[in-house]
Amino acid sequence: MLYEFVTTYRDAIIERAREKLTARPWPAASAQELDNGVPLFLTQLAETLRSKSSDAPRPRGAIGSTATQHGAELLALGFSVSQVVHDYGDICQAVTELAIEQNAPISTEEFKTLNGCLDTAIAQAVTEHARITAESRSTDESERAGQVAHETRDLLNTALLAYHSLKRGTVAINGSTGAVLGRSLFGLRDLVDSTLSDIRIAANQQRRERIVVSSFIQELGTAGSLHAESRGLQFSVGPADPEWAVDADPQLLASAVMNLVNNALKFTVPGGRVMLRARTDDGARLLIEVEDECGGIPDSEGDPFQSFGERRGRDQTGLGLGLSIARKAVREQGGDIHIRNIPGKGCVFSIEIPLAAQEVPVLLSIAR
Repeated sequence: MLYEFVTTYRDAIIERAREKLTARPWPAASAQELDNGVPLFLTQLAETLRSKSSDAPRPRGAIGSTATQHGAELLALGFSVSQVVHDYGDICQAVTELAIEQNAPISTEEFKTLNGCLDTAIAQAVTEHARITAESRSTDESERAGQVAHETRDLLNTALLAYHSLKRGTVAINGSTGAVLGRSLFGLRDLVDSTLSDIRIAANQQRRERIVVSSFIQELGTAGSLHAESRGLQFSVGPADPEWAVDADPQLLASAVMNLVNNALKFTVPGGRVMLRARTDDGARLLIEVEDECGGIPDSEGDPFQSFGERRGRDQTGLGLGLSIARKAVREQGGDIHIRNIPGKGCVFSIEIPLAAQEVPVLLSIAR
C-alpha cells in the first residue's frame, strides 16, 4: 500500500525531495525549508494517505483541515506561496520516482489518490497562506493609513494656527510664526509626495522616459534652495555633465531625490550646509549625492530606511516613511541608495542608477 511505502521509505523520500529542492533555481531554498519543510510536508502526506486508506470513519474535510493548518505553519516559517506549491510537487515526484525504482506494488488507484490528496492539500494550504498574508497586509495598511492621516492632521493644525496668528497682524510674516507655517506646508508637501510615490510603486504604474541629468538636478535644486532658506541653511548644487542621462520615471526619481534633500535639511545643524551633486563612478552608473552636516549617524542608530523607525537627531517629527519609500522608488528604476557616514561632520546619501546609453545622431544623406 502507498501509505506503507511512504512510511518505510520516509528517509529516502526526504533525501530525494531535498535534492530537488536544492537544485531548484528559484526561489532559493532556505535553511528552514531544508531542515523543517520537507519532513513537515511528508508527515502531512503520510497522515492524509493513512486516513484515506483507513476503514475508520473520517471527519468530512479532514484533509483540507490538515492542509489549512499546514499552510499557516508554512507562513510562520517564512515560506512564500511559490515555495508551498513547489515543495508539494517535489515530494510528489520523489514518491513517484522511488516507487518506480523499488518496483513498489502501488496500484493506479493509489496513485490517483496521491494526486488527489496533493491537489486538495495544495489548494487548501495556498488558500490559507494567502488569507493570512492578505489579513496581515490589510492590518499593516490600515495602521499605516491611520498614522499618515494623523501626521497630516497635525501638520494642518499647526499650519492653521500659524495662519490665524499671521492673519491677525500681530506677528510678521518673516518671523518665527511665518517659519512655522512654511515648515508645516513643506511637511505636508513631502508627506503627500511620498504617499503618492508609494501608491504608484504598489500599483506598478511607471512612466519611464529619458531624463537629462543636468536639467533635472537644477530643477530640484531650485526647490531645495527654497526649503533651505526657510530653515536658515546654506544649499548648493554641483554641476553635471549635459551628456549624462538616465531612463527612469521622473516623478518617482524626483520624489526620491527630494526626500534625501529634505531629510538632509531637516537634520543639518543650524547654519550648516547641504549639497546636491551628480557624478559617475565607472561611466555606467550615475550617482546623485546629497551631503549634509548632521554631525554623523551614531553607531547605535537603527536602519534609517525602516518604515516607522526611529528618527535621528532632535527633530522627531514625521513618520519615518520617506527614506523607505525613496529606496523602493530607486530600486524600481534598477538602482539603490547607499549611505556614507562622516563621523563628527555628517553623511552622504547616494542614489545609484544606471546611466542611459548616449543617443547616436542620425545622419541623413541627401541624394545629389
